[in-house]
Amino acid sequence: MRIFYYFIILNFCTASIFAKQIEVCSTCEIKTIKEAILIAENGDVIFIKSGIYKEHGVILIDKSIKIIGIGNPVIDGENKETILKIKADNFSIEGLTIINVGQSYTKDFAAILVSKSNHFTIKNNIIKKAFFGILIEKSHFGTVENNDISSNAKDQASSGNGIHLWHSSNMIIKNNTLHGLRDGIYFEFVKKSKIFNNYSFDNLRYGLHFMFSNNNEYFDNIFTKNGAGVAVMFSKFIKMHHNKFIENWGSASYGLLLKEIYDADIENNTFEQNTIGLNVEGSTRINYKKNTFLRNGWAVKIVGACYENDFSQNNFLHNALDLSYNSKINTNKFDNNYWSDYTGYDLDKNGIGDVPYRPVKLFSYIVHNTPETIILLRSLFVDIINFSEKVSPVFTPDNLVDNNPLMHRFNDTNN
Repeated sequence: MRIFYYFIILNFCTASIFAKQIEVCSTCEIKTIKEAILIAENGDVIFIKSGIYKEHGVILIDKSIKIIGIGNPVIDGENKETILKIKADNFSIEGLTIINVGQSYTKDFAAILVSKSNHFTIKNNIIKKAFFGILIEKSHFGTVENNDISSNAKDQASSGNGIHLWHSSNMIIKNNTLHGLRDGIYFEFVKKSKIFNNYSFDNLRYGLHFMFSNNNEYFDNIFTKNGAGVAVMFSKFIKMHHNKFIENWGSASYGLLLKEIYDADIENNTFEQNTIGLNVEGSTRINYKKNTFLRNGWAVKIVGACYENDFSQNNFLHNALDLSYNSKINTNKFDNNYWSDYTGYDLDKNGIGDVPYRPVKLFSYIVHNTPETIILLRSLFVDIINFSEKVSPVFTPDNLVDNNPLMHRFNDTNN
């Protein structure tokens, strides 16, 4: 066994010693990227110097090589098809500007397409006028870092996603900026991966959209001014913490949609100025803790079969409606939250209100069934019916109550 390890180390050292460095530029011996790839061998490094490269067709990378841009080289796809297509392990692409990806209604053209690859890095690239930016399929142990991806998407049918992963695992997506696309980041059948420190804004549909993707973690991201917000669907064992969902406005917009999510932790997030801060459908056994809901239309809207969820130590601050609930059956727990509309007292000065708080107003029930009544929101009539329901609940769940409302906002939140 020891001899085997020595053999591996020897091969690695030998490959490092004999790796070539290939330069590409208009005055170099090698003038095109395709020519450089053709003569390269596993372990080689290709330096692409400043200039505009129009390679006329897909650039295929099928070797374990590094491609590094020097002086902001531009690869122009001339709006024809996919630009870089990689089918190799242990590759790296960095420092390139890639523009003018082809557009299609039947094919997923991308600036960078990665297929069946392992252990790779894509970083410090600028992608403009993308259809799909970085499309990764059936690949594992990759890092997509510090890329700026944008497009001029006009409608969903003729646009693609910034970073799109399918049937992949153990991926790291960090420090990327994504805007002007259909979805900023898209996961489907992706597991054991992390998305963090990304900024996704002004996208047509979702800042982040993932489905059928288990055991993933999303943190320290900012999602703002996207068409419908962020959608998390048909997944389990999810952790979402320290994200910001800001100014996702529209008749069908929300900060975060959870649809059929199970066994998840949603903690230390900020939901600010969204039509709906958190929209939950058919999701069970989720811990919502230390989140701040600030100046949303609805802070939380719960629809359908949502059971055994725990809302604790959250701040509900100046929302038009804190909670919308469409069922009289409740197995969810609301306890130890701060509600800016709470008017109770604290005689023993322990920081917890002596009077329980009912977060579901009768008016929210009425608006859920008849949306047009929202125009009555600030009227005296609404105050009267809300008071009557609080005194004697008829339409809202009798046990949906915060028995220990906080007198002061919880301070350990992400603001």
